[in-house]
Amino acid sequence: MKRSGAWLAARALENIGVRYTFGVPGVHNTEIYDELNRSEQITPVLVTHEQGGSFMAEAWSRVSDSIGCLVIVPAAGMTHAMSGIGEAYLDGVPLLVISGGIRRDSGRHYQLHELDQQQVLDGITKAAFLVDRHEDVVPKIYEAAEIATSGLPGPVFVEIASNVQMFTADVEEPQPYRPSYEPPAPEAALVERAAEILLAAERPGLYLGWGAREATAYSVEIADLLGAPVATTMQGISVFPHDHALHTGMGFGPSAVPAARNAFAKVDCLLAVGVRFAELATGSYGMEIPEQLIHADIDPRVFDKNYPATVAIEADGAKFMQALRDELKKRRETPVAHNELRQSIREDKEAFFASWREKSSDEKVSPGIFFRALREQLDRDCYVVVDDGNHTFLTAEQFPVYESRHLISPTDFNCMGYCVPGTIGVKLAHPDKQVCAIVGDGAFMMTALEILTAASNGIGAIFFVFHDGELAQISQFQSLPLKEKTCTVIGDLKVEGVATATGAAYLPMANDGDVDRVIGEALAIAADGRPVIVDVNIDYSRKSVFTEGVVKVNLGRFPFRQKVRYIGRALKRHTIG
Repeated sequence: MKRSGAWLAARALENIGVRYTFGVPGVHNTEIYDELNRSEQITPVLVTHEQGGSFMAEAWSRVSDSIGCLVIVPAAGMTHAMSGIGEAYLDGVPLLVISGGIRRDSGRHYQLHELDQQQVLDGITKAAFLVDRHEDVVPKIYEAAEIATSGLPGPVFVEIASNVQMFTADVEEPQPYRPSYEPPAPEAALVERAAEILLAAERPGLYLGWGAREATAYSVEIADLLGAPVATTMQGISVFPHDHALHTGMGFGPSAVPAARNAFAKVDCLLAVGVRFAELATGSYGMEIPEQLIHADIDPRVFDKNYPATVAIEADGAKFMQALRDELKKRRETPVAHNELRQSIREDKEAFFASWREKSSDEKVSPGIFFRALREQLDRDCYVVVDDGNHTFLTAEQFPVYESRHLISPTDFNCMGYCVPGTIGVKLAHPDKQVCAIVGDGAFMMTALEILTAASNGIGAIFFVFHDGELAQISQFQSLPLKEKTCTVIGDLKVEGVATATGAAYLPMANDGDVDRVIGEALAIAADGRPVIVDVNIDYSRKSVFTEGVVKVNLGRFPFRQKVRYIGRALKRHTIG
């Protein structure tokens, strides 16, 4: 049959399960958009900027059962989208990027958008393909999807030449997509060894990351069997229910909340699953890891990078935890109660939360009061999306999450601007669920116009903008030791103007007295399919535990003379100016 490359691309995307594409049409991909418009399965979503589209697609992949997909123009579209591509690459999120390409049949040089895209993307994609023959369109898209979702997931790029898109050629009917990858199961002997070590330990602990996102039920059983406290990474913060008696918080070192620090103080064996012991997750590598470390991950490259493992197990997180659960139950029939530990965790959490809610303010919005009200009014299975900034760690420390993959954040790539478009991607994936963004005003400014995309598509998400006029996280890192705020004061953004420009509803939240009422109003408006921007006059006067902890950890590593100099300079500036 004679088919165009654009027709073939659309059929291939349908066959791999794509439901939305995100991007901007241009002269090099308009044929693909024409075919997507005819699809009964795929809805192409026009975004205001390819960076926003890349975050939407990446967030879709995190919370749905199908792959997020970008369809972009070459060169500028590709470079605009690199933020989301890089986020997917470092965070291990599958992403399919379909790009138009210059004509490969004209013999002409210096064409519009002519750029070696594969070379530019080397280092932030798992693979990048150039398709210049009709017969390669479907196989390459299938191969890209397989690579993107195999092993440690990530982004894969496919450029389709515009002449292939436009013109027809004799091709075979596309075959169904049949992925062949099977996630690796753990070696039985290693599982047995892990079980022996855990059961011999006096105080084992669990440390879970994004790689354990499908293992929540097994993780709960294992924690109960061992009577072990559980901490998570930032990216994996939702993989263990926060209302479980053994959940402690994010991390367990000097940058962790008291419940985690105290519960892990005597841990003598750590079971780490789906984690990389990265800088952010470990509070600048401030966590002390016990000598007995059982480390399981789908990516063998992470083993022994920062902390040596007693047992290293290459396996899918869910498969490993299921096998370990079965092995532990063979050896131990009765769960360990550890009632004192559970009581200690509960008391530490209650005291920590209470300290943030001691008194109400009529001048600003207190984080503790805001997060308590938000948790009380949201459904148990709501989705929350955060950005990179001070609000990220306040959310991590103060907003309980109960379902896996229901709180997402940019983590290792850590790109500001993620939250607003990411929230739109999540809401498209789960239109029947409550979806809220929590974002600082600095990050909000980077992609705020994507709320127009939400309004144009009837996406009822809520965007809580923590408004303080600064790049708060960095300004705190500056002001704590140096009493300086260099290039971190951003001015007073008129958030209401953004709402007017994008068609969103606008609700100001001036102080603690507004919190309950405004959250309720926002939820009601969003339920009718209209995006809502809530302008939160946030009080950032108290630092998050993470912020204070990271400053202390890094200062503690300074050479003695530099430490004395640095502390002396800070004391001088804070006392005499």
